[in-house]
Amino acid sequence: MKVIRFLVPGLGPRLGLWREGGEVVDLTAVDGEIFGSFLDLIWAAKAAGEEPSALVERYVGQKPAPVYGFGELDGRGGRKGLHLISPIDPPEVWAAGVTYERSRQARTREAREKDIYDRVYEAERPELFLKATAGRVVGPNEPICLRSDSRWMVPEPELCLVLDEAANIVGFTIGNDVSSRDIEGENPLYLPQAKIFRNSCSLGPAIRLAETVDDPYDIAISLRVFREGSLAFEGETSTGRLKRSLDTLVEYLKRDNLVFPGTVLMTGTGIVPPDEFTLRHGDLVEIEASGLGVLRNPVVQLDGR
Repeated sequence: MKVIRFLVPGLGPRLGLWREGGEVVDLTAVDGEIFGSFLDLIWAAKAAGEEPSALVERYVGQKPAPVYGFGELDGRGGRKGLHLISPIDPPEVWAAGVTYERSRQARTREAREKDIYDRVYEAERPELFLKATAGRVVGPNEPICLRSDSRWMVPEPELCLVLDEAANIVGFTIGNDVSSRDIEGENPLYLPQAKIFRNSCSLGPAIRLAETVDDPYDIAISLRVFREGSLAFEGETSTGRLKRSLDTLVEYLKRDNLVFPGTVLMTGTGIVPPDEFTLRHGDLVEIEASGLGVLRNPVVQLDGR
C-alpha cells in the first residue's frame, strides 16, 4: 500500500492512497485529522492498535471520498496531472555511505586518501552523515540543484527508510542523494559541502507502508538520466546487494542519538555513473524502484549566491 501527498487547488496538501491502476483516493477528505499527514496516519494506527494499512482500508470503506486519476488536476507549469509533493517533510534526512561494493569502488577512485572507503566498507561501524533538513528536500518534478563550485556531480538513487520516534521502520520511499564527487574526493572533511546544499535531496513519489513490503532486500532500483531528450546514462542494482542490513543502519543511527518522528534514512547507492559523467543543467533524472514508483526531477545549476 502506497500513500502520496498532492495539492488540490484551494484545499492545500492532501494525503492520498495510491491504488494500483493509478487511482488516488483523497484520504484527507475521509478524515482530516487521521489523514492530515503520513505521521498522523502512523500515530492514529498506533492509537487504534492496528497496522496503518488496515486502518486505511477500514476508513476508506466507511466513507466516500474523492478519487482522482493522475490526469485530473492541473499541475505546475502547464502540466496536466496531480501536483505531487514530497510524501513527507522530514525533520532530518540521514544517509549511509559505502553500503554497496559499487559505491566503494567509485569512492576509492575519487579519493586522494585511497584506503579510507575500503576501511569503512569492511568496518563494523557504518558511515552515517546528515544529508538534509526539510527545507533542503524536494519532491517529484521539483528541481534538484548542482553546486556552482563543483565540476563533477552525480545522482545517487537510494532506498530510503521512514522512521518513527522509536526508530521503527514505518515506510519505504525513493531518494536521490545528489552529490559532488570532486569536493568529497578532495578531502573527506569536505563531505558536508559535497552533500548538503540547496535542493540536494529529493524524495518520493510515494511512501509504501512497511508492513506491505514483503522483502526490502528484493527491490530493483534503476537510474536514468536524460539529456536533450536522449538517454545519457542508465544503470540498475538491487537492494539484495547491500553490504549491511537495514536494522544495523538504524541501530547505529539511533545509538546515543535523537530520532525525530518522520526522520528519513537513505541506505546508500549501488549505481554510480562512469567517472567521465557529470550532471548538467537541463538534465532529467528518473529513479525507479519496484513497488515504489518513479521519482523524476529536472536538474538546475546554482549560481553561487
